[in-house]
Amino acid sequence: MSEVVESLPAALRARAETARRHAVSPAAITWAVIGAGFVFAAFLRFWDLTALGYNSDEAVYSGQAAAIANNHVLQPFFPLFRAHPLLFQTIHSLGFHFGGGGELFGRLLSDAFGVGTIAFVFLTGRLLYGKKAGAIAALIIALMPYDVVVSRQVLLDGPATFFTTVSLYLLARYAISRERAWLFAAAGMLGLAVITKETSILMVGAIYAFVALSPEVGVRLRDAGIALASLLAVVAAYPLTLRLAGHSHTGQHYLAYQLFRRPNHSWLFYPTVVPVAMGVLVVCAALLGLWLLRRQVSWRETLLLAWIAVPALFFQLYPVKGFQYLLPTAPAVALLAGRMLARWRPPSLSIPRLGRTLPGTWTAVALTTLVAVTLAVPSWQRIEPSSSQTFLAGSGGLPGGRDAGLWIRKHVPQGAELLAIGPSMANVVEFYGHRRAYGLSVGTNPLRRNPAYEPLPNPDFSIRENDVQYLVWDAFSAARTPFFSNKLLTYARRYNGRVVHAESTMVTSASGNAVRKPLIVIYAVRP
Repeated sequence: MSEVVESLPAALRARAETARRHAVSPAAITWAVIGAGFVFAAFLRFWDLTALGYNSDEAVYSGQAAAIANNHVLQPFFPLFRAHPLLFQTIHSLGFHFGGGGELFGRLLSDAFGVGTIAFVFLTGRLLYGKKAGAIAALIIALMPYDVVVSRQVLLDGPATFFTTVSLYLLARYAISRERAWLFAAAGMLGLAVITKETSILMVGAIYAFVALSPEVGVRLRDAGIALASLLAVVAAYPLTLRLAGHSHTGQHYLAYQLFRRPNHSWLFYPTVVPVAMGVLVVCAALLGLWLLRRQVSWRETLLLAWIAVPALFFQLYPVKGFQYLLPTAPAVALLAGRMLARWRPPSLSIPRLGRTLPGTWTAVALTTLVAVTLAVPSWQRIEPSSSQTFLAGSGGLPGGRDAGLWIRKHVPQGAELLAIGPSMANVVEFYGHRRAYGLSVGTNPLRRNPAYEPLPNPDFSIRENDVQYLVWDAFSAARTPFFSNKLLTYARRYNGRVVHAESTMVTSASGNAVRKPLIVIYAVRP
């Protein structure tokens, strides 16, 4: 190129030199895309956090935090010890201690863990594949609808994902440096993940698979034993707390419940839902990278694949499935996709009609931009309040729930009791309404129900005896359990149910017209 420039006349040579100096390189465009993506990602994660009230799980975890803080208003409705450990709830309780334990505090706390996950995805990507790959992987997880939606809620999965991602980073540091202190630190951090949500113990299997399939990493038996002891020392905090509090049988009851729960989704749930939430192009980029860069495969890819495969296989086989359960695998998917977008150099693309050739580096920039856009758009759509009457646990707040609960708190007499279709709405009623609520679908068989929920053995009798004075119907529970919805409406008809309050929204009907649909309806009943 320099010889061609030198052969040109002086004027043309000066003009070419000026064009060269002012030309925008693909690298500059890539970093501009990454920077703009992070700005929009910050907006996505913090925009209008309290537009919708808590859903059932959020109400439970915030209620536990309130119980830890000895909040006398919520403590009677939410037992401290339930199905999961209490690390996140304990941190959340600080908000109640200092008077800021409302929705905004809880969701900001969850979002802070989400931002921390982005930071450690970058650090891990930079460590494994270089700065550019780390930045692209961090951008992917920052814009990913799966992580954005879950991190904006008061759930355990976001904080657990943060701790497992830190553990992944520390394990990668160990694999590179072979300094065993990193291995012990990774085990301790995984212990924090386990006492955030116990299913994080699955990552022990991922680490075992990685070590077994990567002999070049090499872990001495003695070091493995010390690492396991470090993990158990951290995890022991939860059972010791249960024992000292006199709740040593609580964990046994929940274990029996989890083992005998009925399936709540089909086998196709994760294959059809999670790749879309992660981003179809992200998943495709991760898989294509394994093939296109197959000559560069090392222990790094084994580590990331083990991090994905072990929890994915377990939850696929486990009959109970939840939208957010596979979130800890999302950072590894983002790292594999970032590796492909940063390292693969596509061939130059010829455009005959324009008579030009697009260099491969510009094609790579276009692919990165396309992936970012296909993540940003659905993330924005997911955080906007939805008028849908279907609700997937872990996928967002509950429309109308907060307003209905606040109405109950203001208008329903103290001491009154309510009956909802299921425990999900009952949790929301108790959190916002401060009135005792039962779930009609909660059975009396201890092996088939969550031990935290008190069943109503004979709802018909309770209404006749005036022990229950209000019924709460909601469209979200009705869509999941039409049998109990119909049963609750039967009680409303039988006992002169009178609509005293309703929450509704405008939806588009099949004919294309805007119609008002009820979301939550409260009936006053009398014998």
